[in-house]
Amino acid sequence: MLLTRVDLAARGYAMARAGRIGEALADLDQLRSAGWEDLGDLDRASVLTTALDCRLARGDLSPAMTLGEALGTFLDRPGLTGAVAHYGRGELSAAAGDSDLAAGHFARAGRLLSGGRDGVRLVPWRVGAALAAVRLGHRREGAALAREHLGAARTSGAPYAVALALRTVATVDARSDRTALLREAQDVLIGVPAARLAAQIDTDLAGLLLLSGRPDADTALALLRGAEAYAGREELWPLQSRVRRLLDRMGEPARPVRGEALAALTAAERRVARLAADGLTNRQIADRLVVTVKAVEWHLSRVYRKLGIRSRTGLPASLGLKSAGL
Repeated sequence: MLLTRVDLAARGYAMARAGRIGEALADLDQLRSAGWEDLGDLDRASVLTTALDCRLARGDLSPAMTLGEALGTFLDRPGLTGAVAHYGRGELSAAAGDSDLAAGHFARAGRLLSGGRDGVRLVPWRVGAALAAVRLGHRREGAALAREHLGAARTSGAPYAVALALRTVATVDARSDRTALLREAQDVLIGVPAARLAAQIDTDLAGLLLLSGRPDADTALALLRGAEAYAGREELWPLQSRVRRLLDRMGEPARPVRGEALAALTAAERRVARLAADGLTNRQIADRLVVTVKAVEWHLSRVYRKLGIRSRTGLPASLGLKSAGL
């Protein structure tokens, strides 16, 4: 099945929200390289902002800056398009340590929105603004923004938005019951495809448990091991680094992310191997990646040779997965 550019963009957004960062980048990078003449301004800005967020999740600041520069075209657009662009630039500024500039972009995004559901679900500007305010020493303002966002998220009824809002309040509001908020966020995400947000919440909760007067070390360790495995699979090095600092505090060794052979796989080989490990057939993989079945077979043969395995049944263990489909 040949996907349209609109379909490819939609799938890229969905993969990013689900925390499948590698697949999201594959779709979004392919879309940009192949041309996107049939996409409107809003979709183009969204593609750039989503790809930027994925790059920041991997710690790839230089590619993220390139994407941020491309967003400059859309900063003067009205409504949601401009808000998406300013939100992306705000995230980039925050990652670069410029909290003043980040706060300005997030505030501009908020002014461009009408305050409806699109603002809460697609452009969570109050989350970025709250974090920027705290970094600038304005803790009350940050807490108020986070609480305001939580109220809007609950009204929207979107689980992802609610979980993100709960995590934000737990992060910026020192007077809140942070543990209770994070546990609620975990519950909200049950059954929701949001692996990255779930791993971030689990890491936050593990850190709180370790700081408490009566730490639950077993629970904290289980949370960290789960986040460690996920961050390794998706190559999210900033999250992996944070997890490892907490593990070191516990006196627990970090587990190897990938072996030497796995690191030798090309980006295309890793994508094909991951999809095969998830249980997809060669035809399904070809449809997903918009390539031929022969190309999939060729990639898999190279993967097997590099990993020293004979068939796809050995892929889950080699990729650090428990079993196909996980």
